Amino acid sequence: MSAQEQQQAQPPVPAAAASSEAAELDAANGYEAVVPHWFYCKVTDSRERWIPFSTQDSERLEEAHGSGRDKEDLVVPTSGGRYDVHLKKRQRVAVYWEEEEAYMIAVTLDEWKKKLESPSREIIILHNPKLMVHYHPVATSDDWGSTPTEQGRPRTVKRGVENIAAEIPNGEPLQIDHLVFVVHGIGPACDIRFRSIIQCVNDFRNVSLSMLQAHFKKAQEQQQIGRVEFLPVNWHSSLHSTGVDVDLERITLPSINRLRHFINDTILDVFFYNSSTYCQTIVDTVASEMNRLYQLFLQRNPLFKGGVSIAGHSLGSLILFDLLTNQKAAPEEDEHREEGSRTTSSNRGTEEVKEILKKLELSEYCDVFEKEKMDRQALFLCTEKNLKEMGIPLGPRMKILHYISSKMEMQDQSAGAPGQSGERGAEPGSPLQRDPDSTEDGRNCQYRDIGLGQVSANYPQLNYKPTIFFAFGSPIGMFLTVRGVKRINPNYSLPTCKGFFNIFHPFDPVAYRIEPMIVPDLEFEPMLLPHHKGRKRMHLELKEGLTRMSVDLKNNLLGSLRVAWQSFTRAPLPAVEAASTDAEAEAETGVEKQPDTKPDETPAAVKEEASLINVGRLNGGNRIDYVLQEKPIESFNEYLFALQGHLCYWESEDTVLLVLKEIYQTQGITLDQPLPGSQ
Repeated sequence: MSAQEQQQAQPPVPAAAASSEAAELDAANGYEAVVPHWFYCKVTDSRERWIPFSTQDSERLEEAHGSGRDKEDLVVPTSGGRYDVHLKKRQRVAVYWEEEEAYMIAVTLDEWKKKLESPSREIIILHNPKLMVHYHPVATSDDWGSTPTEQGRPRTVKRGVENIAAEIPNGEPLQIDHLVFVVHGIGPACDIRFRSIIQCVNDFRNVSLSMLQAHFKKAQEQQQIGRVEFLPVNWHSSLHSTGVDVDLERITLPSINRLRHFINDTILDVFFYNSSTYCQTIVDTVASEMNRLYQLFLQRNPLFKGGVSIAGHSLGSLILFDLLTNQKAAPEEDEHREEGSRTTSSNRGTEEVKEILKKLELSEYCDVFEKEKMDRQALFLCTEKNLKEMGIPLGPRMKILHYISSKMEMQDQSAGAPGQSGERGAEPGSPLQRDPDSTEDGRNCQYRDIGLGQVSANYPQLNYKPTIFFAFGSPIGMFLTVRGVKRINPNYSLPTCKGFFNIFHPFDPVAYRIEPMIVPDLEFEPMLLPHHKGRKRMHLELKEGLTRMSVDLKNNLLGSLRVAWQSFTRAPLPAVEAASTDAEAEAETGVEKQPDTKPDETPAAVKEEASLINVGRLNGGNRIDYVLQEKPIESFNEYLFALQGHLCYWESEDTVLLVLKEIYQTQGITLDQPLPGSQ
């Protein structure tokens, strides 16, 4: 619903020359000259609203106006450089996206004195570029509180902007540290209020400014940081301008018209992306738009030296993931990646040998094996002679050889078991590489190409290498599974992007996890996003407290029942009790201690352990899945807030704070105070 925005304002009228007595009187009364402030008029649904520029932008506009150059086609950047104000035309124009309105048509075609009537019967007449007259309906009172009989009378105008209802922002920092492109999901609307991607990203940007002031205040005061710029990327309008809507209209049934129109405009975008014809249109639009915006941004910010990240919501995250998996790294980077993969594989092999020695209680010989660059494969090829030459004593040698022998026997027994055939001959770091712990036939795990099942398309290349990829409410995991990708190689990383965060609301019906595809043999929870105020939401703390209480009650109850049952079944004669064997005593002890030895772990302990899990190189060895904390009202009914859960990210302080934290961490800048539970 965006519209071209027109800005009109008049400078203060110069006062006539006054006598010295009047000047002294003014000074005695504490006279202060009025400070001019600039506003712009935004028409939405045929209703105009006058919105103040920020203090910073207003001062720049007044300075340009006072220079006397406003007769020229003077352009003043405002709103962080996202809008230009043409002083001569009194017009405010978006830079990175297109907006339109009747005013722009009138200026372009030079057609004036046109009468426009809104659905609320308000009349607007455009007389010239500087004069627009607004008539309210005669039968109703207006926003000024005037009655119908008073509408012809002059209205009261307040001097200055001290007492206006609108809040005037101070303005945004001029320094831009990082640029983030945001790609929307299905349909033209992006949130529960049916707003466009432009409006939603505006909210995201505003929340980021408040989070910077709240959590990066020290870095701001020391002028280490400025701000992060977020720019929307729209692909829906380009897709639906191909004529596909006309074709769909011809075959759409006339019944339940609104629902069918909604489906054609939103849900069918998923099917369009799975069509080779329209998939090519979508990826071309997204890539070309991000490249265009990047070049335009550099032209307007020639001193920018920061990095670029990308974010996608819903289907937009899948589009970006497919684009990133098909980017081509430079040849030297490929060589470096292969070398790094080999190094990683070697380091991992050394660590595996250390784990084996630790299991055999032979950790004191770790240095000997590390010196010999012994990995798991080399260890299994060792003979007693080799171990003796390495200086390993007889006792430890026998333990190691017995371990090798038992593992080889197990592998031989499982070699004939039916299973899936693994891919062979893949290079380290490839999505096809088999797990080194799997059997020869690949029975325990199978990696398949990440690009498997993708629609055949010519994926364009981006003009930059993204620092981080953020996915909000993303179905990437589901689409990969449906395409036939069962596992993601832990050594796999996106060719040109080293960071990847999968962020989702717990009730989001479209979101899926990524980490279980990398580490399928281990069950663990996603990382809980810390609350931006520095603590867990109270209802979640209460829920955890009740969970711990119920676990304690259950353990105590089971322990009491066991004691009572044993007292009931045990013979009362002391001679019989004394004759109990040590084995029986140990068995009874083991049963009685079971509740104590295997209690349910506290959530804090589980989360601390989960944060240390290695989930591969897709996010540089760091955790990938992050879950938001639901609000108290949302916890009452998961189904009721499912749709809201999918559309909540634009105004989520916790989501924005994670994005800022990870971006600035790449520059060595951290939060003023680390949030509890943050990585």
